[in-house]
Amino acid sequence: MRIWIPRDASAKALGAEEVVTAVKAEAARRGVEVTITRNGSRGMVWLEPLVEVETPEGRVAFGPMTPEDVAQIFDGGELALGLTEDLPWLRAQTRLTFARCGIIDPVSLDEYRAHGGLKGLTRALAMTGAEVVQEVLNSGLRGRGGAGFPTGIKWKTVHDAPIKPELGEKKYIVTNADEGDSGTFADRMIMEGDPFTLIEGMIIAGIAVGATKGFIYSRSEYPDANEVMAAAIAVGRVEGLLGQNVLGSGKVFELELRVGAGAYVCGEETALLNSLEGKRGTVRAKPPLPALQGFMGRPTVVNNVISLASVPVILAEGAEHYASFGIGRSKGTIPLQIAGNVKHGGLFEIAFGLTLDRIVNEIGGGTASGRPVKAVQVGGPLGAWIPVSQFDTPFGYEEYAGQNALIGHAGLTVADDTADMMAMARFAMEFCAIESCGKCTPCRIGAVRGVETLDRIARGDTAAIPLLTDLCETMKSGSLCALGGFTPYPVMSALTHFPDDFTGAAREAAE
Repeated sequence: MRIWIPRDASAKALGAEEVVTAVKAEAARRGVEVTITRNGSRGMVWLEPLVEVETPEGRVAFGPMTPEDVAQIFDGGELALGLTEDLPWLRAQTRLTFARCGIIDPVSLDEYRAHGGLKGLTRALAMTGAEVVQEVLNSGLRGRGGAGFPTGIKWKTVHDAPIKPELGEKKYIVTNADEGDSGTFADRMIMEGDPFTLIEGMIIAGIAVGATKGFIYSRSEYPDANEVMAAAIAVGRVEGLLGQNVLGSGKVFELELRVGAGAYVCGEETALLNSLEGKRGTVRAKPPLPALQGFMGRPTVVNNVISLASVPVILAEGAEHYASFGIGRSKGTIPLQIAGNVKHGGLFEIAFGLTLDRIVNEIGGGTASGRPVKAVQVGGPLGAWIPVSQFDTPFGYEEYAGQNALIGHAGLTVADDTADMMAMARFAMEFCAIESCGKCTPCRIGAVRGVETLDRIARGDTAAIPLLTDLCETMKSGSLCALGGFTPYPVMSALTHFPDDFTGAAREAAE
């Protein structure tokens, strides 16, 4: 009897380890031999811990499971949800990047291969680097870390970058796994549930640009992801996926996991590179671009986890297949991370183009409180607050830019009508002040002044509102990186769409 119990951090936070202990005890009591496989999460967080039992008809889901209810796994019961693949949340998705997440044993290369893994790498090994770069260009893949920059263009820049003899003939692939945005967890889910897809994507990137060494820069706050990732890398070396002879091709690709000490700003690519080199995590001025002078001054591809994890399916199925999903210049699928005050939170992978109304009210099931939705912050703590009046905007890079908003890492935080938007604006400024690396004045000083200005408004000084607007414009145009440059998005969107939360609070304080 094979039983699947996620080791994903969200499942563990909701009691998965206690369920494992209870299942072992119940199996021993019944004299039943069981094999427990620790898989990744399927992404339905409200059903975690989601336990699956393998049957001749397919895997049957039970959840949310508690230690007291484990007898139902053996007998059936009210927590039985039916075949996992038939659950509406999963059936409605288009899973390309997350096709194996929650399905396989994360550290079994055999299971990875049996579910389509390494097909893209095998094809890439028979191509030239320029051909691989062109395939990624044709797919329309854009960076999933927030900026939305075309991945193929970045790869082409590194591919074409000249090598400086005095620095040695080296190029690097760096995965930005420093997922620090609140309400985002897609990177972590891939690393915990399907790490080989990230490894495969990095090797393909190495083939494309001529790099023989890669680094995964993760965060100390992700101990489970780091443990699984390290185990997968070790398996990859033993199985010949990594090392001096990748899959017997003669190609070389070495991979190393590095864990940061914990700084939000190290999610910015140049601060990440400084940290990776053992320096303080401060932002570098650009130019030079990391694609030309990155890690140790050498040409470097810096991509987000989801960007690289999407590459294997592009090479396996072809650029046209991937580009057939989405809208406009937003090609492929996007892993929506639905969080906050929402009934059905979790990860939902779907082609670009859905409206927030469908995402929040149909997929997410509305607010957990049952109250009306007030706004959704899209793109993490530096993302704009989208009011209900704009919920018909298609989910796409250009479409959101037209609303002075960002898709970012596609994290969505839902708020109901009790949310105080001025408090949300203050949080954004305070967050920036705490997390600033301190290198540039608009971010270092501006965020502190932003908190002070919002406090003046809260005390009834409505004359400070124009000052807040001017300050946001300065931060947006003058900051060295996106931390200071994007902080105005949540502040100004809150002020623009919910002015009563600012003037109303000010009037109340004045009275």
